[in-house]
Amino acid sequence: MANSSISDFLKYNRISSAFGASPYPCSYLVIAGGGGGGTGATGNDHANGGGGAGGYRSSVIGESSGGGASAETVLSLSTGVYDLTVGEGGPNDANGSNSTFYVITSTGGGSGGNAPTDPTGANGGSGGGAARNSTTVGSGVSGQGRAGGNGSPNFVSGSSGGGGGGASVVGTNGVNGGTGGGNGGNGVASSITGSSVTRAGGGGGGASGSSALGSGGSGGGGNGARTTGPTGATAGTANTGGGGGGGASNTAFGAAGGSGVVIFTLPAQALVSFSAGVTQTSATVGLTRVYTVTAGTGTVTIS
Repeated sequence: MANSSISDFLKYNRISSAFGASPYPCSYLVIAGGGGGGTGATGNDHANGGGGAGGYRSSVIGESSGGGASAETVLSLSTGVYDLTVGEGGPNDANGSNSTFYVITSTGGGSGGNAPTDPTGANGGSGGGAARNSTTVGSGVSGQGRAGGNGSPNFVSGSSGGGGGGASVVGTNGVNGGTGGGNGGNGVASSITGSSVTRAGGGGGGASGSSALGSGGSGGGGNGARTTGPTGATAGTANTGGGGGGGASNTAFGAAGGSGVVIFTLPAQALVSFSAGVTQTSATVGLTRVYTVTAGTGTVTIS
């Protein structure tokens, strides 16, 4: 290679390096759909568990993943095509769906227990709370979320379901005697979009009689139901992976979990496009562009 060619080659590489040529560093936040709350039974006083939050995985430096884990390793992405899916929230009595970005998969939240037929909280990214008279809670996936809470120990007036697990905090136990349904566990805060937002809270447990209903955990968890009124449960908030609130009876059903979200960052000079059927927005934050995918299954192309 001539001296001039060598000089041009080195000059090109210095310019490419300065502008961040591929492979690009990529931070991500991948949250699965939240689990649905346990639904109403065929009679009264069958308080059910809240749904667990969708699994929470993050590689944002200085932040946390779910379950108390540290941030994961930042990805290094070359130009190419990468799969992604935003998980849907589970309907009542059903787990949420997984969310995926490239090789990163977060597990859908576990559904709340349903008294008296299936009082066990389901396992998931975060676990579902148990229904009344059950201490068998759903467990969370390591590095993604926490377990649900127990149901109240006896079938008496004022029984209640346990709260669903959140990404950072275990769901609280349901309590007898009118004290109320278990609260959903809290989620995790992230500033990947430029401002702090908490996501992946667990759903509150349902309560019979005039007991206080379980509150959803911070980060989009829905409130539990109550038989008095009756008061229906509320759904997990969309695009947070929040768990749905647990039901209380056949007139106060459980609610669906909230859908998940996939958020990732790339240097602003990277050219990015998405396949049809993917719903997303983007914004520039400092020297990076932040892509927030709120629905769909498809691909992202980096060129």
